[in-house]
Amino acid sequence: MFTGIIETLGKIENIEQEKSNIHFYVSSAISNELKIDQSVSHNGVCLTVVGLNNDQHKVTAIDETLQKTNLAQLRMGDLINLERCTLAGGRFDGHIVQGHVDQTARCIQKKDENGSFIFTFQYDVSKQNITVEKGSITVNGISLTVVDSKDDQFSVAIIPYTLEHTNLQQVEVGSTVNLEFDIIGKYVTKIMALRA
Repeated sequence: MFTGIIETLGKIENIEQEKSNIHFYVSSAISNELKIDQSVSHNGVCLTVVGLNNDQHKVTAIDETLQKTNLAQLRMGDLINLERCTLAGGRFDGHIVQGHVDQTARCIQKKDENGSFIFTFQYDVSKQNITVEKGSITVNGISLTVVDSKDDQFSVAIIPYTLEHTNLQQVEVGSTVNLEFDIIGKYVTKIMALRA
């Protein structure tokens, strides 16, 4: 369980293909604090730490994960959002995030609002995921508030601090991001579909 509050940025130091799997070697300020078998969110994807070496950790993404997320598009030198699991009894500053990406979206607009930015993302509605204005959405693992919601797209407002401390700084028009929709909204949507 995560909250969508990014702890730090990691840097992709190396990428290795092994059959249909990809191993990512990530350096970060928290890598030397991690343990083997620990779950860590990488761009919103819950991955297990399988190796440690100095200030780097290694995680493996299987083919299904690569097909459903933007991890296959990562290249050496890219920045990745990292968050460790929520501590029991800790403050819950974001919202309930499972680390299970529902689908990807494409950035279709990045607008400078005199210091802050408005990002607009478009996604495939056939998967029946929804957003609502003032509701929660997870973009690349970041807990954000929807400021504008349409059938197949939504916008979020990004303050300078968030831009500086997450990999949204690398997101441009055309970039692909990971989305995890609000778990409560997903349950409500499922219940309504069963009643129809």
